[in-house]
Amino acid sequence: MRIAIDEAKKGIKKGGGPFGAVIVKNNKLIAKAHNAVTLSNDPTAHAEICAIRKACKKLKTFDLHGCVIYSTCEPCPMCFSAIHWARISTVFYGTTKKDAMLIGFDDKLLYDILEKKRKPAFLMKQIDYIENKVLFGDWSKLKSKKLY
Repeated sequence: MRIAIDEAKKGIKKGGGPFGAVIVKNNKLIAKAHNAVTLSNDPTAHAEICAIRKACKKLKTFDLHGCVIYSTCEPCPMCFSAIHWARISTVFYGTTKKDAMLIGFDDKLLYDILEKKRKPAFLMKQIDYIENKVLFGDWSKLKSKKLY
């Protein structure tokens, strides 16, 4: 966690958000990152996402099973999902989503949408089902496909 905190401090000094993350496997540091949303103009550049990208690149895999992530804050819904899809085995976090809310990082809207208490702020409408469903059939027939 100490390294994640140091990463968050680096990010703050550069003008980014106060978040850091570290990924470890077998007690070996694999990746470290800080929040770079405003620094890179990338809304997905949360510390956890950046660390996952670096770890996957270094380990040459999308499967981080057996890895541990240390994050200075409880993961937001996007980071939680990325951690799930990366198959990270353990998450240790410092501050909570409530702490983040108190300094302006409020994900309550997302939690409300996920809990079906609110609708998304954007239109979601299914179109061209048949043409898109064909893609699933094409992929399913591939002998070289890789499940993830």
